[in-house]
Amino acid sequence: MRGAGAGVRRGMLGTELAVLAAAIVADAVLVLRTPGGGGSWAAPLTGVLASTGTAIPVLAVLRRRFPRHVGVLGSVVAALSAIGTAVSIAGDTRSQPPVAEIVAAGILTASAGRKLEPKYAAALAPVLGAVMIAAPLLRYGSGEPATLLAVAAAAYWGACVGVGLILRAADGRQRDALDRVRAHERLQLARELHDLVSHHVSGIVVRVQAARAITEANADVGGHAAVYREIEGAGGAALAAARRLVEMLRDTEDVPPHSGAVLGDVVRAAAGSAARVDVAEELDQLPVPSPVATTVHRVVTEALTNVRRHAPGATDVAVSVRVEADELVLEVRNDGVPAASPSARGGFGITGMTERLAMLGGRLTAGREAGARWRVVARFPLGGEDSPFDALPRGI
Repeated sequence: MRGAGAGVRRGMLGTELAVLAAAIVADAVLVLRTPGGGGSWAAPLTGVLASTGTAIPVLAVLRRRFPRHVGVLGSVVAALSAIGTAVSIAGDTRSQPPVAEIVAAGILTASAGRKLEPKYAAALAPVLGAVMIAAPLLRYGSGEPATLLAVAAAAYWGACVGVGLILRAADGRQRDALDRVRAHERLQLARELHDLVSHHVSGIVVRVQAARAITEANADVGGHAAVYREIEGAGGAALAAARRLVEMLRDTEDVPPHSGAVLGDVVRAAAGSAARVDVAEELDQLPVPSPVATTVHRVVTEALTNVRRHAPGATDVAVSVRVEADELVLEVRNDGVPAASPSARGGFGITGMTERLAMLGGRLTAGREAGARWRVVARFPLGGEDSPFDALPRGI
């Protein structure tokens, strides 16, 4: 998924560089076809400013490296273009080409509309539009064909404003979708919090009742100490579990497995008839704690949902569970992955599952494989054979 996103970004950068290079070539053609100012006092300055026509596209490309400074870069580009226009008019040289400046200013206009706060974008975009239109209009005068570039610049500026606003809206929708997924995940974790803490607190109550019975029967002191140690341990486990789940909740459909479920039943219940299930024999009857059971359940259901959504023609869908080194490995594979839009697989659900796995000390990966296949792998840390889930964070 990351590789696909990086490939798209590289493709966009390559297109951008090609357009800017073409604009610089167009400027060179304009320089050759337009007579200069000869001995004008501004001729030396014109030569210097002509180099800024090449430097301005570099500033536009730098916005990718410094996305938080789009406003500064846009302001510098507007200032350099305005200075170049003023010198051309004052010296009557009419020779500084504007095409690269226009293209770069348009790119920064779109970036400003996408990334800057509305008030800053509303201030910078018109300034960039003004210098884009003024450059050909004032440098060449009304009698030159090159003046028609002002009309193209105006249309281009309007298109850039529109693109920036469209991208801004798309970014907003993406953030809203991610927030909805996280809110859904937090609500589900909140439901689990009640069951988990109730389990530990019920144990505390039972032990307190036992301690009271021992006290009333005048049992030996050693018995008192043992029971009270159990109470302390159960209370600590309850507090740690609650703290861990609150950290997972942070700011703000399927029924999860019941407490004490075995791993094989959890996986088969989540997969249903949608996939072939293969659970290692030694793991099939392994009891799993509630947080692990619910996470396994959610990873399987999320992966199978993505299969139905993105690979409806899949003919081989398999869920397997095994042990590798000191990890419990849950794997979901399917075929029938279309060649188009590989980055769409998984969506924001994978983000929620990755966060869950991280809180349990595990990790999740998802990606394309050879043969039009997709693979989702969740790894949980395992402890010793007698206590396999002792390696989980304390309280889980």
